[in-house]
Amino acid sequence: MKFKSLLCGGGRAVVVAGFIWLVATGLLGCAAAKPTAAASAVTTVYIVRHAEKDPTPGLPDPVLTPAGGQRAQALREKLGQEPIAAIFTTNTTRTRTTAAPLAAKLQLTPQVYDARQLSALIERIKTEYQGKKVLVVGHSNTILETAEALGATRPVATVPDYEHSYLLEVRLPATGAATATSQPYGAATVVPAAK
Repeated sequence: MKFKSLLCGGGRAVVVAGFIWLVATGLLGCAAAKPTAAASAVTTVYIVRHAEKDPTPGLPDPVLTPAGGQRAQALREKLGQEPIAAIFTTNTTRTRTTAAPLAAKLQLTPQVYDARQLSALIERIKTEYQGKKVLVVGHSNTILETAEALGATRPVATVPDYEHSYLLEVRLPATGAATATSQPYGAATVVPAAK
């Protein structure tokens, strides 16, 4: 009889110890599986070409046309609810003016980058804005190159000189490959008639 009571008491102890072990390892497993915010954060880089500019030949720093001003407002509407942490433009009137309405809405001062030194811009985005969203305003000959410099495949083959409606979105996960997509914003692009 004494043996039976010891076994019952000991059995409960084993069950309780086993339960505690299961709970503890389960909690540790959950803690280990939960990624840290920095490790799981995705950096998002929006890239646009400046809006429509004055087509007069020979202008050293052309301004936006009325259609370009409308596209700049459309960019403000498209990205105005996003938590954009920084806006980068080249040192031209057309890129700065394209970014201006969004920058005003978000109360950000656009930062100037050199489109000839994309590696410096990319390094800055990856180190200073990891896990955040930024906008880069460039030119027809730089926006796809910027996406590639970020490690993504071009989402479109080319950017024709008349095209201003592409909004590229490059997503840089903490691990894995960068991806890029393209969507239009603002008024549809009018393709010029063949000459």
